[in-house]
Amino acid sequence: MPDGKICCFTGHRPKGLPWGEDESAPGCMAAKALLAQEVERAWQEGYRTFVSGMAMGGDLYFAEAVMACQMVHRDIVLMAAIPCPDQTRGWPREQAERYQRILNWIGPEHQVLVQNQYTRDCMLRRDEYMVDLSQRIIALYDGRSSGGTRYTLECAMKKGLESIIIDPYTLKVFR
Repeated sequence: MPDGKICCFTGHRPKGLPWGEDESAPGCMAAKALLAQEVERAWQEGYRTFVSGMAMGGDLYFAEAVMACQMVHRDIVLMAAIPCPDQTRGWPREQAERYQRILNWIGPEHQVLVQNQYTRDCMLRRDEYMVDLSQRIIALYDGRSSGGTRYTLECAMKKGLESIIIDPYTLKVFR
């Protein structure tokens, strides 16, 4: 179990974000900057472990923001909560390579495999695992009424986690 306060993340995949897969879009760049600010703020408030579910889109943005913060604050730990061994099956090659670069950075000691095989609910089990570890959640969430990001945020709120929500459309941060 990690030491200190833990912050996890949930967020939409590219198809659920206003800029889609275009990470050079101004909205995406602004959302990434807000994520970096929230990671820095969490570090200032005593969070030292950050957990990413490693899905395409928001999860990878978050992991990369934590990695950048680690360059300044060496006491930060990035953990990967991996839902199943073949999480990247069907992903575009560039995204699978990005995922692997992040795992290589993290190292095996900070990777948790939640299930040994894919099931229909393995992503939800991963989300529950992250929430159970954490005291804070940062979400890149647009308010939609269903989906994995909504489910994870609801679990976090039921557990009483402090919730930071970044709306990808308005780029407003809600605390």
